[in-house]
Amino acid sequence: MTDYINSILQIFSQLGYFGIALGLMIEIIPSEIVLGYGGYMISQGHLNFVGAVIAGTLGGTIAQLFLYWAGYYGGRPFLEKYGKYVLIKKKHIDVAEQWFEKYGAGVIFSARFIPVVRHAISIPAGIAKMPVGKFTLYTVAAVLPWSILFLYLGKALGSNWSHVKEVAHPYVLPLIIAAIVLGAIYYLVKRTKKTTD
Repeated sequence: MTDYINSILQIFSQLGYFGIALGLMIEIIPSEIVLGYGGYMISQGHLNFVGAVIAGTLGGTIAQLFLYWAGYYGGRPFLEKYGKYVLIKKKHIDVAEQWFEKYGAGVIFSARFIPVVRHAISIPAGIAKMPVGKFTLYTVAAVLPWSILFLYLGKALGSNWSHVKEVAHPYVLPLIIAAIVLGAIYYLVKRTKKTTD
């Protein structure tokens, strides 16, 4: 763990639950690390598990709503110009748009577990003017289990929380597979419904 990440985590730790939410909102370090450290704070008795899950879910959802609104009001040109400041490149937007156009709204849930597109997928949802309530529901449904998993593992690892990404790997893979299967089912149901209408 670099000194830079440790210093940022120390700032977040001083903010308690808000620190977890803020860490996921701005995501200057990966959410897995923020949540893993949050789990460590739970193990030390500084936070409780339920409060940390709520903070993680709120922070992760708000982060995606920022990108959704940027797509909704600014469109692609705005994001191509300013996306680099939130670590989103043009190629990420390209992939996310292709997925959104091909699989529809259900990909908002399933793509959350897949690297590269999991953040950028909010952008085409905003550009397509997807209803914000539906977008938020799908986002929360994905962010909640992600937060629970990494907070739990961070808590279980205690002082070894920095190994959370490696320990999480066997658990993340089934989440990805489940998300893809659910996304495929959603896509097939929507496609079948369209052909029967």
